[in-house]
Amino acid sequence: MGGAESLEISCRPAPDPAGIVLFAVGGGGDPLRHAPLLDALAARSLTVVALHSPRLAGPRATGEELIPRAQGLRAALAAVGRPELPVTGIGHSIGAATLLALAGARMWPDARGPLPIEREPRLARLVMMAPPTAFFRAPGALREVSLPLLVLAASEDTVTPPAESEFLHRALAGQAPVDLHIVQGAGHFTFMHAMPPDVADTQFDRAAFLDRLANVLADFALTGAVPAAGSFGVQGEG
Repeated sequence: MGGAESLEISCRPAPDPAGIVLFAVGGGGDPLRHAPLLDALAARSLTVVALHSPRLAGPRATGEELIPRAQGLRAALAAVGRPELPVTGIGHSIGAATLLALAGARMWPDARGPLPIEREPRLARLVMMAPPTAFFRAPGALREVSLPLLVLAASEDTVTPPAESEFLHRALAGQAPVDLHIVQGAGHFTFMHAMPPDVADTQFDRAAFLDRLANVLADFALTGAVPAAGSFGVQGEG
């Protein structure tokens, strides 16, 4: 990386921030597809920084794509400064997996071994929306993860099905606090305000869900509070 000056970053500074949100986008690479969420978090006294990344070339991310994303997220956070403030990582899809690597997990995209991703010590908690977890199946890959996680899966997700999140919940049992919820009727892209043009949620009230999601994520970032079972029509799993 050429330093923070060479990155494309979206930052929403709160006037008197109580914390920082490091937002990690999914495969499309454009955090502005989540712009209303980022604005809502900033309105709740959270300075938000989000990294723009190139679109992934294929359905499965490679090490050559993931390492710059992880390095860029660390540089974006460093550019914000304010080391006295707690940092919550919030990510969708591959962004969530990248944040987990920054929290100490060892990410294996292929048989060549784990990626050389340096841990980000400022991360205090993580939100993982529709995370892919096949990267973390190697023995000991999750051994160093200890921070609290709020994991949101979607019952109709065919990209990262709920089983991906359920694996994480089982693997970290007794090691790290993991609060897992499955959003009934939602799909992989329901968490985005601007969905891909060929995708639609035909039987889901996305507007109400996204409003509730913003409040839940802000509460978690500010206090660590997790949503009650049944929030925004979800099936609680932990």
